[in-house]
Amino acid sequence: MGLAERRKMLGYSQEGLAHTLGVDRTTVGRWETGRTVPQPGLRPRLARVLQVGLSELSALVGQLTVRAEGTERQPSGSDHHGTGGIDDMIRREFLRVITVTGTLTSLTPNDAQALAEATQRGASEDFTRMNSHLWQVYQLARSKSSVHPVVHDQLLTLTRALEGRSDAEAGALCGAAGDLFQLAGELAFDNSRYTDAAASYTLAASASREARSYDLWACALVRHAYVGMSGKQYKEAAGVLSAAEKIAKRGDGALSTRHWVASVQAEAYAGMGQLTACERALDEAQKVVDRSSTTATGGWLRFDGSRLMEERGARYLELGRLDLAETALTDALKQRALANGQSFRRRGAVLTDLAVIGAKRHDPDQVVTFGREALELARASSSGYVARRLRGLRAELGPLNRDARVADLGAEIDALTTSQQT
Repeated sequence: MGLAERRKMLGYSQEGLAHTLGVDRTTVGRWETGRTVPQPGLRPRLARVLQVGLSELSALVGQLTVRAEGTERQPSGSDHHGTGGIDDMIRREFLRVITVTGTLTSLTPNDAQALAEATQRGASEDFTRMNSHLWQVYQLARSKSSVHPVVHDQLLTLTRALEGRSDAEAGALCGAAGDLFQLAGELAFDNSRYTDAAASYTLAASASREARSYDLWACALVRHAYVGMSGKQYKEAAGVLSAAEKIAKRGDGALSTRHWVASVQAEAYAGMGQLTACERALDEAQKVVDRSSTTATGGWLRFDGSRLMEERGARYLELGRLDLAETALTDALKQRALANGQSFRRRGAVLTDLAVIGAKRHDPDQVVTFGREALELARASSSGYVARRLRGLRAELGPLNRDARVADLGAEIDALTTSQQT
């Protein structure tokens, strides 16, 4: 992610950021193109405004300098896969096209009405339909990576379709791009390619902002926060979620966006050890069940409260409230079995959490019972998400490895995660 992308993700224009910092707009422009870097005395304030640490700010500025010099070095990241060349090309081309198209956020009311009408017809409608189909395929696919090639091709086609469009047409297509880049980010995240995921979510946020699609924009920020939380950067994630909360309030109140934001905020608060704030956010998310709207979003927003029990269990586990966690997770497992439909990914996460509770209680039977079922689901689905959860379980085994069954389970988890990284 670059400085400009971070600024746009948080909703700042160059002028707005410059005003907040007390500098000229052209100064911000020079930072973003790599011609100059922020002075040391200004960096702490800039870091606070952009909701990043000083080291992350240095990485953003350093990344821009590298690009200005024309080198091909990739930004550092925690994932084991670098960004692929063709994916980088798509992202660069998309940014170029929306920059050439114009600043869509300056549309007049009449233009905004034309944008809304354009969304209902022509190419944008075709892309929206296709995106909806791809989300369905992604949700049903046991191997998420199998969806990547068609999403890749759709991104190329959409980016080319943006070329030479009017502002209203481009705005409608930007909405479709905000949707599709979120799906691309999901695919990368599931495959532990965190740098790719963050870049895709950033572009999703930028495209959604250009389209004035506040709910889509907020959802892109929520997904971006997950990247930070995967690295236990809960404070930074909470800052991104705070921005998502504000943006969601400008969206469609009939949608569940603000409730999803609250449920993910609960995860960030749990990571920071804040029980009261976590429970308050969970209670806010629970209000989704009172909604009567069934407005369809095509896939990018699927929060309906059906996962709240398992999420509550996971939050209590992180906070060390094992009895509360076990009750919630067991209920979630029963509810989903009765509903005849829990994805491999979600069921695997619940089973892994129940195994972790067993590890914390030094109960090898519970560890093996739930851990082995989760391992089988991870193998059957090739889910990087479940594999990551199992790595967390592996770290909890400790003295329980003296039990041969637990030791075997740990060895199989190691083999699984090693195979997915090669």
